[in-house]
Amino acid sequence: MTSSASAPARIRIGSAPDSWGVWFPDDPQQVPWRRFLDEVSEAGYEWIELGPYGYLPTDPARLADETRRRGLTVSAGTVFTGLHHGPGVWDRTWAHVADIAALTRAMGAEHLVVIPSFWRDDKTGEVREERTLTVEQWHDLTTQTERLGREVQDRYGLRIVVHPHADTHIDSAENVSRFLDATDPDLVSLCLDTGHYAYCGGDSVKLIETYGERIGYLHLKQVDPEVLAQVVADEVPFGPAVARGVMCEPPNGVPALGPVLDAARRLDVDLFAIVEQDMYPCPPDKPLPIARRTRDFLRSCGTPDRAPDTPSRAGE
Repeated sequence: MTSSASAPARIRIGSAPDSWGVWFPDDPQQVPWRRFLDEVSEAGYEWIELGPYGYLPTDPARLADETRRRGLTVSAGTVFTGLHHGPGVWDRTWAHVADIAALTRAMGAEHLVVIPSFWRDDKTGEVREERTLTVEQWHDLTTQTERLGREVQDRYGLRIVVHPHADTHIDSAENVSRFLDATDPDLVSLCLDTGHYAYCGGDSVKLIETYGERIGYLHLKQVDPEVLAQVVADEVPFGPAVARGVMCEPPNGVPALGPVLDAARRLDVDLFAIVEQDMYPCPPDKPLPIARRTRDFLRSCGTPDRAPDTPSRAGE
């Protein structure tokens, strides 16, 4: 393994539709999918996520063609779950997961990012359920997540990586630790989103150093601490907080991404680090310049354009 002072061999940098203001499969405020693919490639990225299912083409052959000719490869798909509601939601959850997992596997990716459901509405702030889970709900969350990990692994050969997220029940350092301590490492890994974890008061470097064997995937973003302080004081839901600019362009926020990447390198494992600067809604001409500058900044942190001995898998 190379030292952190030289180009790391195993941190693969990508971006996602989220960094282009894409939160929904179809929304007039979002850039068209062809423009996203053109611009993410132009900005210097080679890896992308699928984003919300249905935003990019769902036909594997067509998507493989569209990504291949732009030099892009898919790293992961994303699903949303409410598994703390117990076995009664399994069939509905699996119906959501199956198509996304199939497309993710068909594109040659190996990870499925799992985002817990929100306890309050992402736009209106309406409280949907209690912010704190009961003991029984924690049990359902952990056991059903393990079930999801097993089924996704057995049926599609994918590894689930659970994404702590603002306004969900897996958010703070305390809740992330509780979740990890109660789940099987062979079935459940973590997608550490540096921005969401900072938003909820966590220290990404400390989490990597404490639970390194559970870190299976990274999302790179930063929080503007001044905006965050106001958001917390005003109890603003996550969606409106993003509209206020709580997630900012690196390196202008926290956490510092250099130390996070250094800590990740010390794990000596293959990791994707996908840029996800939450911006919704945003002007269509805003994302590309930010994406270019962010890629340049990450190069300065020692992340090369292509990790040596890591061939593209587009279209597999």
